[in-house]
Amino acid sequence: MLKTPLRLAVAAVCTLLASGSAQAHFQLAYTPEVNITKAGDHAVKLIFWHPFENGHVMDMGEPLEFYAVHRGEKIDLKSTLSPMTFKGSENSAAAYDGTLTLKRSGDYVMVVVPEPYYEESEDIYIQQITKSYVNRNEIPTDWMDAQGLKTEILPLNRPTNIVAGSTFTGRVLSEGKPAAGVEIEIEYMAAEPDMANNQPQEPTASPMPGGAIVAISDDNGYFTFGVPKAGFWGFAALGSGPDKEYQDKELSQDAVLWVRAYDVK
Repeated sequence: MLKTPLRLAVAAVCTLLASGSAQAHFQLAYTPEVNITKAGDHAVKLIFWHPFENGHVMDMGEPLEFYAVHRGEKIDLKSTLSPMTFKGSENSAAAYDGTLTLKRSGDYVMVVVPEPYYEESEDIYIQQITKSYVNRNEIPTDWMDAQGLKTEILPLNRPTNIVAGSTFTGRVLSEGKPAAGVEIEIEYMAAEPDMANNQPQEPTASPMPGGAIVAISDDNGYFTFGVPKAGFWGFAALGSGPDKEYQDKELSQDAVLWVRAYDVK
């Protein structure tokens, strides 16, 4: 496990910037509840979307990999996938239903390695290697560990129970090494998916003025964000992966991390 330096509080505090992009692409690996007590099967939605704007949905190809890590063991979930159509507020697009089976207590780190998506408007490919977390019985086992992905965001706060109004700190890794100066787009899941109807629920927030919320990783790959609201927050480290080209075109290989924040009651 990577240790946080004592100077983190100073060095990792990032400035929020306005990005030129009005909409941020975000790969979802979504299940409504992330803190669960009972064993059993839980539905997962894999959607490539603009969840803050409740906007355009992009077609997903069949994921290259979909698995969970529990107590260091890799559990293949790709066989649970079935194609579905997700109907956003602007359009419909290809997405996937999956199943996560919880057995023993502890963390289940879901990992999605999607097929690169061709973004015609920019003439580039985008591949968002995504992690999200489910915990059974409040026992921490895996959330603090890197998963050895080409690129990933390592959480420094437990990602299944962030306190709304506190801060979240992550560390951007590329091939296991800290990635400095990476642009990180930050997205709120304003409209969570309706699991039964494959469409968004009513949005609970509106996008910020000035474009996407952006942070920059420091010299050691750290960034910190003040989490203002309960719900699901996504972080996308743009172009942080080592692969820069796909099918003779530019590739943005991004690391995506989802966390869940709660109000203190």
